[in-house]
Amino acid sequence: MSIFNKNATLEIMNATSKDTLVQHLKIEYTEMGEDFLKGKMPVNPTTHQPHGVLHGGASVVLAESLGSVAANMVVDYRKQYCVGMEINANHIRPVVEGYVYGTARPLHLGSKSQVWDIKIENEEGKLVCVSRLTVAVLDKKQQG
Repeated sequence: MSIFNKNATLEIMNATSKDTLVQHLKIEYTEMGEDFLKGKMPVNPTTHQPHGVLHGGASVVLAESLGSVAANMVVDYRKQYCVGMEINANHIRPVVEGYVYGTARPLHLGSKSQVWDIKIENEEGKLVCVSRLTVAVLDKKQQG
């Protein structure tokens, strides 16, 4: 049984990127399974640091984007939303070109917080970055 709400689709997830940093970095959500969300990001001058390799901050943007979007697709969006509280990342190996691929999976899905594990790999499937994201689950204010 899927952890995501029944209305969650890749089209909706990708539509949330319009006019954001996610769109600027050309991050794309590519696959959603029972308990994971996958996405990809190009490695090019836009995502490079000055030495011509993938910027660690770009990896963190990919990780937080995957985890945050997935977290928001778990809760009832009419009543709640999720925002990042803390993220950490370990950068394992450099990438010069091509794409990196991230997979976000939940470690904890609570009523007030969620913790997500995000692994980013290169085109050969080798680990590039591992990240953990904690989000707060907040109630929307009722209008009226």
